[in-house]
Amino acid sequence: MCGRYASFREDQALADEFAIATVADDVRLLPPSWNVAPTDGVRMVVERADKETGEITRQLRVARWGLVPSWAKDPSVGARMINARVESVAEKSAFSRPFAARRALLPADGYYEWKKPEPGALTRTKQPFYLHPADDDLVALAGLYEFWKDPTKSDDDPDRWVVSATVITRPASEEHAHIHDRQPLMLRRDAWDAWLDPSSGADEARRLLEAPSPRLIATPVSTLVSSVRNNGPQLLEPVDPDETLL
Repeated sequence: MCGRYASFREDQALADEFAIATVADDVRLLPPSWNVAPTDGVRMVVERADKETGEITRQLRVARWGLVPSWAKDPSVGARMINARVESVAEKSAFSRPFAARRALLPADGYYEWKKPEPGALTRTKQPFYLHPADDDLVALAGLYEFWKDPTKSDDDPDRWVVSATVITRPASEEHAHIHDRQPLMLRRDAWDAWLDPSSGADEARRLLEAPSPRLIATPVSTLVSSVRNNGPQLLEPVDPDETLL
C-alpha cells in the first residue's frame, strides 16, 4: 500500500511542471509536507470545467486523502480508502465511477514504505525506506477523486462538500518487492494529458496504467517518519539501518 509520501515543492513549481491554468485559493494555505498521511489535505492536479466559462481547464486543487464515495453515510469511510488496487479499480463500487471520469495526479517528491524484519532478526521494528527518483524529479501518483455532500449541512454552507482522493497501487517492481509487495502507480509524463482528460474513458485509462513506472531509488531513513507528528526535511536523511534498528 501507499500510506505516506512527501510533497514539498512550491505551488508555482507544480503549476509550471503540470501546465496548470488555475491554482485554487486553499492550495496556497496548504504547507509543504515531508510526511503526508491519510486524511491530510493533499494537492491534486485535475481537469474540470471552469465555473464561469465552462471551459475545461487544468487546475491544482486540495482534496482529503481517503476517498469518500458519493453514497457513503459519513466521511469516516475515507480513512479505509486511501488506496485503490489497479487490479480491481474499474469494478469496485467506490472507485468505478471516478475511474471513468474523475481522475487526478497527486504530485509527490517520493513515498515511504516499511520493510519487515528478516526472520530471526533481533528487532521487531520495521525499517522505513524513502523511494524517490535518482535525479530528484517529481513523480505523479495516479489517483481518483470524488465529491461527497454532507447531508447535515445546508445548501448555502461552503463546507457542505467534501472533496477526497485515493492513490492507485500496483504490485511492486522486482527491484523493490523485498521492501513491500505493493507500490503507488506512477504515471510517466507522456501519459499525463490522456489520464487527466475527462473525455478519456475507462478503457483508455486502463491502458495508461499498464505502462512501466519511473525507476526509483530506495533510501533507508529514520524511524522518525513512522510518527505522523514528525515532519521536515530531516526525514529524508539516509541512515544506516543496522544502527537505527538496534
